[in-house]
Amino acid sequence: MESVAARRLLLLRHGQTTYNATRRMQGQLDTELSEEGVAQAERVAAHVGRRERDIRRIVSSDLSRAAQTADVVGRVLGVDVERDSRLRETFLGQWQGRTHGEIDAEYPGQRATWRHDATWAPPGGENRVEVAARMRAVVDELLDDDSWPGSTVLLVAHGGAIAALTASLLDVPVSHYTMFNGLRNTAWVELTARPRPDGELGWYLGAFNAEVFGEETGEESER
Repeated sequence: MESVAARRLLLLRHGQTTYNATRRMQGQLDTELSEEGVAQAERVAAHVGRRERDIRRIVSSDLSRAAQTADVVGRVLGVDVERDSRLRETFLGQWQGRTHGEIDAEYPGQRATWRHDATWAPPGGENRVEVAARMRAVVDELLDDDSWPGSTVLLVAHGGAIAALTASLLDVPVSHYTMFNGLRNTAWVELTARPRPDGELGWYLGAFNAEVFGEETGEESER
């Protein structure tokens, strides 16, 4: 029988990279944190260390920018970090490594289409629905962990992937997936799963794009 205790889920975006700072699309390129990104990770880790006492598991994308951020948080909390490649950012195909201006010049109008249609993918890349499916598979597996009810799981990942997962968990229609966008560096999403009257779990949004109050945490997400 399903436990009545709530499961809390935090989705944290990685710190800034030089690609973020120069508005260059990363996708699944393995970029590392900038000096500012390391400082952001340290600030959010200190905040989490003060405010979050019940994080039992941390699972991170295996891309360096997320893994580095997760490791900083894990050290503060004393929690080992697990890696999962399914938490990677959207694969952006031919757009990876290019600036917004370069993409707009070669693919006019396509970034706007991508922003507004979750079923549309960049040339050779993934769409939001595909990203949400692989991200959600991680959460579904974590639901089998009997230690989760009454505690918190932290996933450290990427802006686009977190937005897609959030829409999926909230059962948002695919036509409205793109309402979730613009996650800042080291900002987070807070979700809680509680049993519904029919016995199934329902996910509820507590915060989106939350960040350390009074601190500069980086640019909006452009993957």
